[in-house]
Amino acid sequence: MKETRAGTPLSLYQLLDADVLADPYPLYRRLRTEDPVHWDPYLHAWVVTRYEDVVTVLTRFSAERTPSPDFFDALGARQIRPVAEVMVKQMLFLDAPEHTRIRKLAAPAFMPARVAALRQHIESITMGLLDEVVERGEGRMDLLRDFAEPLPAIVTGEMLGVPREDHRKLKDWSATFAGVLGNFQHNPDQLEPVLDAVEKMTAYFQQAILEQRTRPREGLVQTLMSSEVDGDRLTEEEVVANCIITMVGGQETTTNLIASGMLELLRHPDQLAKLRAKPEIMPTAVEELLRYVSPTQHTARVAPDDVVLSGKELKKRQAVIAVTGAANRDPDRFPDPDRLDLERPDNRHVAFGWAAHFCFGAPLARLEAQIAFDALLRRFDALELTEEPLVWRENLALRGLNALPLRYEATT
Repeated sequence: MKETRAGTPLSLYQLLDADVLADPYPLYRRLRTEDPVHWDPYLHAWVVTRYEDVVTVLTRFSAERTPSPDFFDALGARQIRPVAEVMVKQMLFLDAPEHTRIRKLAAPAFMPARVAALRQHIESITMGLLDEVVERGEGRMDLLRDFAEPLPAIVTGEMLGVPREDHRKLKDWSATFAGVLGNFQHNPDQLEPVLDAVEKMTAYFQQAILEQRTRPREGLVQTLMSSEVDGDRLTEEEVVANCIITMVGGQETTTNLIASGMLELLRHPDQLAKLRAKPEIMPTAVEELLRYVSPTQHTARVAPDDVVLSGKELKKRQAVIAVTGAANRDPDRFPDPDRLDLERPDNRHVAFGWAAHFCFGAPLARLEAQIAFDALLRRFDALELTEEPLVWRENLALRGLNALPLRYEATT
């Protein structure tokens, strides 16, 4: 077995180490260089880190990896059943034809033209949040708490068609549920909060469905309720489950992109100065930040059959972890991959996945990020990190900070 520093076995599970959480890319580089299709006995899964192999996994391997509710019953873990009942109906964990069916019914809510029409409204929400920061007159802010968390929470809530004032509790539930999506092993102490969040989210969207039947409101809830393709419609359970996964995905990834992206801009003052001087490069800048910080660091699949991948023999139904964060730093695909280049050409990253499971919320995430970074640079003449240490969340897939304290000088 290959070794890392201090004789520790080479394992993706080292992401639990605080120093690796803060900078996982050296570990990814070792995995990609020394053992790009790596059997991790601790995780009991294959870990895939090269761009070409990650694309193969995302294209050809199965997303149906969530154990059924009956599986947990058989283990004597019936208390987990409510979580499984939700996850097995979410499009993230389904293959065709069920994945195709649900995605087709949900897609109208996130059509690019519809998202583009939201630009002015998102800009208004953005500037309102930054005005609140400036009006406090403190010269300091936590970019997470004050901006990067509430912006996607409000926008996602409005895309769903639920009241804006609910965004704080939706954010809290999403952050709790994200721990299930983002970690290989789970702390038993977190089970009760996750079960509580699932129960509250389920009840919330069941109530939203009831209200929509008498007072329809434009948004994903109404779209999922009313969409029909060839006479097929979603069940109420499917509507609830896919509202939950859309809400969680729409908040967690965009929050982390805005905060981690701003952190890297501050760490690369030459690139920050370039973006201030050339705001027209914002679309390519956001694509580069998506590649460079990869808010979603990995996703799991299972081998559909016995297959050979880069010389390794994978058995049918073995788990495979496609490390998108590593693929996005693969020098065989991206020249000088550890260099942040906001004008990087040919930037076909895998931050939003690939193929059938490419994130249909990508247009909204891109638009939010472009508006957010543009507003931050226009609203503040100067932004800088404080001396406070940065602490990364212990979420191995949805990588993000606990807080990002900044000093600022506002424009006059």
